[in-house]
Amino acid sequence: MSWSVFLPQLAVMAIVTYLIRMLPLALFRKKISSRFVRSFLYYVPYAVLSAMTLPSMLYSAGSIPSAAAALIVALALAWREKSLLTVAVVASAAALITQVIVQLF
Repeated sequence: MSWSVFLPQLAVMAIVTYLIRMLPLALFRKKISSRFVRSFLYYVPYAVLSAMTLPSMLYSAGSIPSAAAALIVALALAWREKSLLTVAVVASAAALITQVIVQLF
């Protein structure tokens, strides 16, 4: 990729990223008093993260049964408020064990 293509793309990405972060600070100067809007804004990051992560998680494990096993284990451990590292390691182990069992049969 040449610099004449890369630099304008970089500039557009930088401007868009800056605008997304700067506009809320410029537009909303006082505290948001609407309970609905505050709760909506509170849950938006969780919803976006789930929408981005869940499809990737279901298709990256190699098979749907191993992905489902990992998802169920991860949800159960997260529900019990285990650490992120514990959830990731045990869910990965569940996916590996399920994948080995699926391949045996």
